[in-house]
Amino acid sequence: MSDLPRKAVTRTAKLAALPLGFAGRATWGLGKRIVGESAEIVGRELQQRTAEQMFKVLGELKGGAMKFGQALSVFESALPEEIAGPYRAALTKLQEAAPPMPTRTVHSVLAERLGEDWHDLFLEFEDKPSAAASIGQVHRGVWHDGREVAVKVQYPGAGEALLSDLNQLSRFARLLGPLIPGMDIKPLITELKDRVSEELDYGLEAQAQQAHADEFADDPDVVVPAVVHQCDQVLITEWIEGIPLSEVISEGTQEQRDRAGQLLARFLFSGPARTGLLHADPHPGNFRLLPGGPEGEDDWRLGVLDFGTVDRLPGGLPTPIGDSLRMTLDGEADAVYELLCEEGFVKDSIDLDPDAVLDYLLPIIEPAQVDEFTFTRGWMRSQAGRVADPRSPAYQLAKQLNLPPAYLLIHRVTLSTIGVLCQLGATVRLRDELEEWLPGFVLEEPTAEEGSAAEA
Repeated sequence: MSDLPRKAVTRTAKLAALPLGFAGRATWGLGKRIVGESAEIVGRELQQRTAEQMFKVLGELKGGAMKFGQALSVFESALPEEIAGPYRAALTKLQEAAPPMPTRTVHSVLAERLGEDWHDLFLEFEDKPSAAASIGQVHRGVWHDGREVAVKVQYPGAGEALLSDLNQLSRFARLLGPLIPGMDIKPLITELKDRVSEELDYGLEAQAQQAHADEFADDPDVVVPAVVHQCDQVLITEWIEGIPLSEVISEGTQEQRDRAGQLLARFLFSGPARTGLLHADPHPGNFRLLPGGPEGEDDWRLGVLDFGTVDRLPGGLPTPIGDSLRMTLDGEADAVYELLCEEGFVKDSIDLDPDAVLDYLLPIIEPAQVDEFTFTRGWMRSQAGRVADPRSPAYQLAKQLNLPPAYLLIHRVTLSTIGVLCQLGATVRLRDELEEWLPGFVLEEPTAEEGSAAEA
């Protein structure tokens, strides 16, 4: 395997082959139809070939192309089943594996960053990577003090490659659009570009990870590995063993699925409240199920990895999110509409019917209306279809709503997490987590002092 392709011409040519490949296979499919093969068989083969090529190109390039693939993969639940099937396996592969960086390159980065005697820092170091991601890969080792560690090494030239890929993908956004019906691809790519510099800075990642490790140190449900050492292009953290969430999605028991889903929802909402940070990369490759939860060895905890992308929320999740959810559930159409206008979700030039806005929102927040909710791909597809159908009132209304920049990352993380819950098919007590952790969702009762002051 060669080094990460850094020449813009090489990477551009590989990416350009994606939409050309889509078109070429469509022509191939037409030819097969002409000679009499059924549309269903041809369609299946077409999707399978497209998925295989997409994984091959995105996986080889790593960088922004792979990052884009990972971001898309969590929305797979929204695809119609006949399209989703062939993509599912290919996109899931992106979450856990990619072609590795050569050993000589890994050694040269470690020598440059940790010193020529870097080997002396480890009792053991495995040259074969245990995982590969969009900008780096992870090697298992044993630190000099005996701790098992994960050694994350950044690909040389990853920053330039990342930006180059995402710029190129922006040009193809219209052609890539059909992969996720009803989703605007371009803002997703723009937002990924905005996060590039943060994700390349392992110093920032180490700070975010250690903040979570400190806060969740004694937590019975969530495990965050502590940072052991950090320098440019190298991040060393404690190793955690567990079942990757992608495996739970493909072959886990219902008990594992439900537990993983509950803990994922708990981490999504409790993290900002407890650390002032939102883990903003919730694809299955970043989570593990570990034995030894509150009920003993047969119970499960959630292991959380990769804090390269976080949203900084010093006061936790914004209170207007909880306020609007609570008021929507209570049917307060005018109050909800007024709040959405104040927060910039409805621009000054737009005038909408508050009851229509309420009708639009209620199906989306269905999981918060009941004590427990089973997330399914079918439910996700119905929501995506409702918003994507130009004939539906929901489509017309959605086009007139605005997403303020301050809410963009929160919105994507929430949608992505819901996508993973649907992949899991998990039954989750979401309302419990909202009541516990989301500011504004539960109306605060006035204290005795406040009540007497109001009466006076």
